[in-house]
Amino acid sequence: MGPMTLVAYRVLFGLLFGIAVILIQREKMPRTLKAWTPLLVLGLTNVAIPFFLISWGEKTIDSGVASILDATVPLFTIVVAHFLLHDDKMTVQKVVGLLIGFAGVVVLMSKDIGSSAGSLLGQGAVILASAFYAGSSIYARKFTEDTPGIFRSMGPLVSATAVMWLASFFFEAPVKVPDQSIIWIALLWLGILGSGVAFVMVFYLIHEIGPTRTTMVTYLFPLGGVTLGVIFLHETLTWEIVVGAALILASLVVANWSSKES
Repeated sequence: MGPMTLVAYRVLFGLLFGIAVILIQREKMPRTLKAWTPLLVLGLTNVAIPFFLISWGEKTIDSGVASILDATVPLFTIVVAHFLLHDDKMTVQKVVGLLIGFAGVVVLMSKDIGSSAGSLLGQGAVILASAFYAGSSIYARKFTEDTPGIFRSMGPLVSATAVMWLASFFFEAPVKVPDQSIIWIALLWLGILGSGVAFVMVFYLIHEIGPTRTTMVTYLFPLGGVTLGVIFLHETLTWEIVVGAALILASLVVANWSSKES
């Protein structure tokens, strides 16, 4: 299954999960183009475009490099948010926290970086995806404040699903239908949890604690990956994992303290 087809299935199942929640909660759907416009834009800038850039970029760069570059999201966010949002300003504590966390990701993933960092275009694609994520979180904070919570997260999946399926049929035709149950389970897992439940949480946090602190979740992605590898795949617990994890957790503490004090 190609990366675009994988993403297409993922966002489709995330959207179906959201529709089910909306029907159960009997939420009223936004009826104006003004209300839908930012949601459809976010489907492109926060889902379709970065998903494609990361999938394409990781064809030519090491996973460790990709994890480090993906962790630049909060670094982009804190700079842009400082100038565009009145309640998410840059502070010394926030900057220190972000830099500690980024250092933790570098240490954590250093053992997985090969002798070559890979294609410069591949690296650029992942960095550009990070910039899209950062900009999207700030855009969501500014323009979806009056949108009901479930639609903040599910609305973007409408345009993302349409774009990714069109891209799949155009670039990866013929689109493959999985023929193994384990693949369907994986797709449902990614869709319902990764693009359904997770999107609900992320867009809620963007409005509750701000884009900078919310995007620090990218520091936890590689930490979760290597930790699960140690537990379930019996991978070796190295000093890089221990030191990297300590730095990442310390960064979260520092950033949260600074936000409360400010």
